Amino acid sequence: MVNGSILDYFNPAKNSTVVSQFAEADKESKYYQDYKANYNQRLANPSFSSQFFVNSKIEDAIENEAHKINQGIKDEFKGIELYSAEYYYTCTLGGILACGPTHSAVTPLDLVKCRRQVDASLYTSNLQGWKTIIKTEGFGGIFTGLGATAIGYSFQGAGKYGFYEFFKEQYAKAVGPDLAHNYRTTLYLAASATAEFLADIALCPLEAIKVKTQTTIPPYATGVVDGWKKITATEGIGGLYKGLVPLWFRQIPYTMCKFASFERIVESIYKSLPKPKHEYSKVQQTGVSFVGGYIAGIFCAAVSHPADVMVSKVNNEKKPTESTGACAKRIYSKIGFAGLWNGLPVRIVMIGTLTGLQWLIYDSFKAYVGLPTTGGGEEKK
Repeated sequence: MVNGSILDYFNPAKNSTVVSQFAEADKESKYYQDYKANYNQRLANPSFSSQFFVNSKIEDAIENEAHKINQGIKDEFKGIELYSAEYYYTCTLGGILACGPTHSAVTPLDLVKCRRQVDASLYTSNLQGWKTIIKTEGFGGIFTGLGATAIGYSFQGAGKYGFYEFFKEQYAKAVGPDLAHNYRTTLYLAASATAEFLADIALCPLEAIKVKTQTTIPPYATGVVDGWKKITATEGIGGLYKGLVPLWFRQIPYTMCKFASFERIVESIYKSLPKPKHEYSKVQQTGVSFVGGYIAGIFCAAVSHPADVMVSKVNNEKKPTESTGACAKRIYSKIGFAGLWNGLPVRIVMIGTLTGLQWLIYDSFKAYVGLPTTGGGEEKK
């Protein structure tokens, strides 16, 4: 080893490997910029080598330390690779966190909504409904269906968000960057529809138990296991999926609206702000996610409400030998078009808040693990 080799180690002309490693880590990193400045200072001082690198043992120690620092920089900037298996797994976990707890939290609202959809005369308001339920069923009565809600919507959230991220990227790759950018709304709609189609297969059995339990007084079952046993004992495993088609009709339009409108609303918000998205803090970005999610939720509630009413009624009134289509037709003949909108104001409040919180939780989790928040990607990939 000769004097000055540590300078060669940091010299781009003599050692491109180290420079490329720094560049891959983060060209804008504090450490990289410090080392560039330090190297330039050394070049400006020709006597530096003779003054400092006299003892080869000192040089060896410093060079070893440089290797350690370089490795530390690589480790510091080592994160989740976008669109990798780890990325989709992380988004799936984020979906569970976003949907399971939020749907569970609004169980009292959902309970009254479902019962009013089945019988509009049952309660005059949410408050009156809760008072009646607490009086007749105890305080725990307002959380009827909580177990099925928590499990079912955790499954659904996992599939909804995980598959959405997956299919959004796969469809974008299939059509190419230009078409993916120019027709990004169509891309969002297609990816979210596919994701929800698959997610509902996991949700449907738990939704059947939830609705059956919530819309019967006294409750049909004491919990998820009890409900599962009772339904399969009388109707077979098919009884858990009798509401799948109405569920698709409710959830697929809802999710298409939820994701596509959210993406475009967030994009519009960032366009109206004075700075580009990346110049705002993660806290500010998640604030945008909540606002965009709440607005998107209002649209979602209106789009999916008629199907939501039908799901509640089909799960409650469908006869064992009756087809879903025949049941829906029979129900519609009784309630008419106006009946499809029973409980809409309650659902707007519930879904608006729910969707806003879901996007807030999902994007907060993504930011926490080092991933970019969703939306605002008006630039082409």
